[in-house]
Amino acid sequence: MTEQTITIDGTDLCYEAFGVPADATVLLIAGGAQSMIWWEEEFCTRLAEAGRQVVRYDHRDTGRSAGSPPGRPSYTAYDLTTDPLRILDALGVGRAHVVGLSMGGGIAQRIALEHAERVSTLCLASTSPVVPAAHDRGLPPPRPQVMATFTDPGPEPDWTDRDAVVAYRVEVERPYAGSLGFDEPRYRRLAAQEVDRTRDMAASMTNHFVLDDDTPTGFRLDQITAPTLVLHGTTDPMFPLEHGRALAAEIPGARLVPLPGAGHQQPPRELWDLAIAAIVDHTEKADTR
Repeated sequence: MTEQTITIDGTDLCYEAFGVPADATVLLIAGGAQSMIWWEEEFCTRLAEAGRQVVRYDHRDTGRSAGSPPGRPSYTAYDLTTDPLRILDALGVGRAHVVGLSMGGGIAQRIALEHAERVSTLCLASTSPVVPAAHDRGLPPPRPQVMATFTDPGPEPDWTDRDAVVAYRVEVERPYAGSLGFDEPRYRRLAAQEVDRTRDMAASMTNHFVLDDDTPTGFRLDQITAPTLVLHGTTDPMFPLEHGRALAAEIPGARLVPLPGAGHQQPPRELWDLAIAAIVDHTEKADTR
């Protein structure tokens, strides 16, 4: 496993592959403002040991991928949607098992709808429908502690002060914890990794959230044809469990696996056995090559 950077149309995209290239590929798509390190190395290694090539990557404005000035992204939401396909092209992978979390789950839904031929199976984690339904879903809003981060955000750090930025990055995650609690040492370790390998943390924490929504109209979840697994924390404060249930109800044949006590996050270590087994079982159902 070695980080690689490809440059397409002047845009650098950084990715890392684990496992054997001849094995079926699992593509991990992180959430908004998340670089690939949030899909932890050990998590990726365990999936690879189950006979998968596992690929994680940095979104634009995260990690070592291309950046833009803070508040002025030079790309669109559609670019974020097609970047993982560019990485698969670079690896010579025609179809992959696509796993997306939060914003990455929205990207995964778009790929499954707009580029169905590239998706062997779909796994949606800690996310919500990105296309409308014919009925009112009546989905609950974020919990108050999460809403407060939108309505009354705390002050930004001095972006030149590494320790302050690491502390800020940790605190950004705190409101999203579930009933399993907030694993501060883990988040501090990941935040330090992210700060040390990101080109511009101010841009990383801003730019994904100022993009216009360019999701095409006319799609519905029941048009997704890829076999779909939904992983959702039972105490997700951003997208309460009803969001995962809606995905499972509207995507034909989808299966919901609740993650007990998980919040809005990559599956916590306590639930790796459950989550990894579910992904391995799910990805055995189709041939990607």
